[in-house]
Amino acid sequence: MERKVSEERGTEARNERARGLESFTTRQILELMNEEDATVPSAVREALPAIEKAVDAIVDAIAAGGHVIYVGAGTSGRLGVLDASEAPPTFGVEPDLFHGIVAGGDAALRSSIEGAEDDGSAGGRDVARVLRPNDVVVGISASGHAPYVLGGLKAGAGGASATIAITCDPVSPLARAARIPIVVDVGPEVLAGSSRLKAGTATKLVLNMLSTAAMIRSGRTRGDLMIDLRPTNAKLRARAIRIVQEETGIEESEARARLERAGWSVRRALER
Repeated sequence: MERKVSEERGTEARNERARGLESFTTRQILELMNEEDATVPSAVREALPAIEKAVDAIVDAIAAGGHVIYVGAGTSGRLGVLDASEAPPTFGVEPDLFHGIVAGGDAALRSSIEGAEDDGSAGGRDVARVLRPNDVVVGISASGHAPYVLGGLKAGAGGASATIAITCDPVSPLARAARIPIVVDVGPEVLAGSSRLKAGTATKLVLNMLSTAAMIRSGRTRGDLMIDLRPTNAKLRARAIRIVQEETGIEESEARARLERAGWSVRRALER
């Protein structure tokens, strides 16, 4: 029997090692998943040249006053929103410097709204609504076929300084549509088509690199220290105190006093 086209996609293909999965013991399931997960970092390493280009494009965009717009659907969209939401407390940037858009809106962060990814015009409208000069649009889709994400990237192509794709399919429409395609070929999942597994892990690793490396290159750290973090709770205030202590050699009480005088800005406390 001829296979359906959708089954030929990398993210839909079956993993031969997982045939008969329902008969596996718990330990066998876990070992297989762990072994498959262990292949993800090497797949990301293969994509480093493209990731490097993407980081440099983001750094240039931010320096020119631009922003980073992540647009995705399902797991991919949620991961984009997650990465965007963690930039302000980690690097002290404005809430909209990294902007996450997910098909179906905020409701899709908690509930599956699978049909939302099929609306390409909605993706275009959602990106166009927030797109500004010098922005970078990052389309995130493991399969690279989600119409919503393609619509968002198309909207970005008309006004963004760069368009970037994060996908696991090198021949997908998304990979072809982006100026900088980041393709992480993780192979078939343990559960065929469940791209929240290896593909999701790969996507998270790439997003970690894009935002972290871009912020480091933009001067938002001192060495490996988060000197622009926002110490909004006890744990982060303790971290801020440790950073000031380590960088200045002063006692904890003096570091706290210095931070209090600086409005709990680590950067300003270190400049005193």
